[in-house]
Amino acid sequence: MTDTSDNEEKEKDLNMAEMMQEESTPMPVSPKKDNQFALQPQECFLLRAKEKKEKTSKTKKRRKKKISDVLAKSEPKPGTPEDLQKLVMDQLSIKHSVIELEELKLPDSCFLPANDLSHSLSSYLKQLCPKWAKLRKNHKEKKSLIMLIICSSALRALELIRSMTAFKGDCKVLKLFAKHIKIQEQVKLLEKGVVHLGVGTPGRIKALIQQDVLNLNSLKYLVFDWNWRDQKLRRLMDIPEIRKEVLELLEMRLISLCRADSLKLGLF
Repeated sequence: MTDTSDNEEKEKDLNMAEMMQEESTPMPVSPKKDNQFALQPQECFLLRAKEKKEKTSKTKKRRKKKISDVLAKSEPKPGTPEDLQKLVMDQLSIKHSVIELEELKLPDSCFLPANDLSHSLSSYLKQLCPKWAKLRKNHKEKKSLIMLIICSSALRALELIRSMTAFKGDCKVLKLFAKHIKIQEQVKLLEKGVVHLGVGTPGRIKALIQQDVLNLNSLKYLVFDWNWRDQKLRRLMDIPEIRKEVLELLEMRLISLCRADSLKLGLF
């Protein structure tokens, strides 16, 4: 009896020892799972990089188009009387009532043929005013002009004056811009002698009219340098400050002269 009980106790001790060894040995981890965990942060990093690239490409696509981008791709189209009429109505409707706008409309009858981009300035002015020689001989009034050409800058005004040699003849031309010329000098020239033609910017022309130095009674032709583009491919009315001054100039008295059929408009 003692032998059997001793044997049973030995077997129990062995079983307990085996169980203890099984619990103490760590479970083996498969190499595949380790590799998966190791790759996960790399995949996340790659995904984030792709998302950043997609976002930057989207922001580039949403960039606002500049006027130079649009105009660089478009073919040049000559200005028309309808362009000026629409511009005047659209801009003046902001601060005028419907009834007031009726008095500010430019009639079709005041427009002369617009430049179709085939003319030089001299040839275009000859077409507008075939009796220029007679007009300039009969013009005797000081502080007034027969023809006024509006452009966007002083440099452009000088260029236009040089290009009208074949048209102007021996008439007196006045530079009407602010760059390097004081307004007092222009006042003296208008008061001293007879001037037939003026070329300049709307801001300086407006200032001379406001000071009662430039009289519009003898003015017969108003020409806008409409189709020429500057280095940024902007036309005369594409420049906000120039457009504002032109509209203010038209409102001063020029629209009423057009409606009275005493002033003709041309778009060069």
